[in-house]
Amino acid sequence: MDIDAHISKAIRHFWQTRARQAKKQGTVTGQRDAGQRTAVTGGKHLDGFVKLCHSLLIDAGVKNTDVFWQERLEIPGYFRPEKKWDLLAVSDGQLVAAIEFKAQVGPSFGNNFNNRTEEALGNATDLWAAYREGAFKPSARPWLGYVFLL
Repeated sequence: MDIDAHISKAIRHFWQTRARQAKKQGTVTGQRDAGQRTAVTGGKHLDGFVKLCHSLLIDAGVKNTDVFWQERLEIPGYFRPEKKWDLLAVSDGQLVAAIEFKAQVGPSFGNNFNNRTEEALGNATDLWAAYREGAFKPSARPWLGYVFLL
């Protein structure tokens, strides 16, 4: 797999989707989000990276039917009943991987970066506490990922 080409394609998808969503938002309702939120509230801008990680999991031997990124994304948490992840790999009833995808673009770097850092640490702490308490038995320790495009 040409990883550089796939990353370039994912970045291109990110920017094209943001531009398309920013232009489209509000065309039906007349309501638009403030500032740069118009480009991201529609979601899907990080799907290129989700598809890349999906492909990497398949290349590593995980069955296609064991990788979830559009449905069946909830797993137990410790501090909350469940958490919806962006991509999960579950093989033979065992959690193999859980991955989140986030991006940050724009002028309010400091505040947003702090929020994303807290979110990443909180998600990891929640998952590892749930794992420690047996929420994923009989799973071996899963792989936890956080893809962050800055």
